[in-house]
Amino acid sequence: MSVKSFLVVASLALSVLIGLVLGRGGESQTQTAVAGPHTIKIGLSMDTLKEARWAKDRDAFVNRAKELGAEVTVLSANGDDTRQVADVESLITAKVDVIVIVPHDGKAMAKGVEVAHKAGIPVIAYDRLIVDSDLDVYVTFDNEHVGELQAQFILNALKDGPKPIKMLRIYGSKTDNNAFLFKAGQDKALKDAIANGTVEVVHEDWADDWKPENAKRIANAALTKFPKGIQAVLASNDGTAGGAIQALREEGGASGIIVTGQDAELVAVQRIVGGEQSMTIYKPVQELAKQAADTAVALAKGKTLIATQTTDNGKIKVPTILHDVVTVTKDNIDSTLIKDGFLTHDEVYGAGAAPAASK
Repeated sequence: MSVKSFLVVASLALSVLIGLVLGRGGESQTQTAVAGPHTIKIGLSMDTLKEARWAKDRDAFVNRAKELGAEVTVLSANGDDTRQVADVESLITAKVDVIVIVPHDGKAMAKGVEVAHKAGIPVIAYDRLIVDSDLDVYVTFDNEHVGELQAQFILNALKDGPKPIKMLRIYGSKTDNNAFLFKAGQDKALKDAIANGTVEVVHEDWADDWKPENAKRIANAALTKFPKGIQAVLASNDGTAGGAIQALREEGGASGIIVTGQDAELVAVQRIVGGEQSMTIYKPVQELAKQAADTAVALAKGKTLIATQTTDNGKIKVPTILHDVVTVTKDNIDSTLIKDGFLTHDEVYGAGAAPAASK
């Protein structure tokens, strides 16, 4: 079965609409994936469900798809690239209409795109880019902006303190293209500060598979070299922040040290309330997941979609739908995470606790 659709890329600078045909095969546009009582089937191939954030994405995606009358088969590869390609092949066998992939390794999953397209099935990359492939659509957050916000937070928080700011940088997994985007945003925000001596990066490394224990080892190495000198930990997500904080606890505590994060995981938000972590980046995953489900159903129905940007994945410019992010600190937990229903008041503060001040 071949699925075709039009995706319109809107160039904001030129106010031009360009029609791009998605899908494989030679049928005309009038031949769509849906005929009569056909129930749309979506395959959702996930890297992992071990992190709380990804369970939220899955649930929001599945719930939205059900609202639209679609069925979703969810498979998790637990960080195994071979298994994830096999998962995609299994979804093809199940005759899904569209496959949505959260890749463990954005390069390895080019194979998944290839085999799906051979079966005439379009592929959406969810939050993480699949590189070196003729991917159909990329639905994600503005991940470079995430890195900018993290780095700028440290610069603002320590602008009146002693210089240079001694900084530990913990990057994410090299298998995740987003890790490079976060770093690029951080580099952009830090470029001048590093050049003029305002910031000194005392240690930096990549945390394999985003694992907190790997981040802890990186932090331990930095603290061995600079046992009392680190003022800030630029951690790319909440898991790596947690690993760094554990290392800091073993050396006397994280109090007074700026630690960044991302994903607004419950344990991280609780650390923010407790004063160990300084901030996190909130990605409204409910909205992203809903957008991805809407896009998947629209592709299956052969409808026209709108993408405002493209992303170069090394092979093509992939039509991209971007969502923005929000910086969360102790001061705005209530007005962001709790207001949106992402977390509850009792989860964050404990039953009976008074709300934090909202700004």
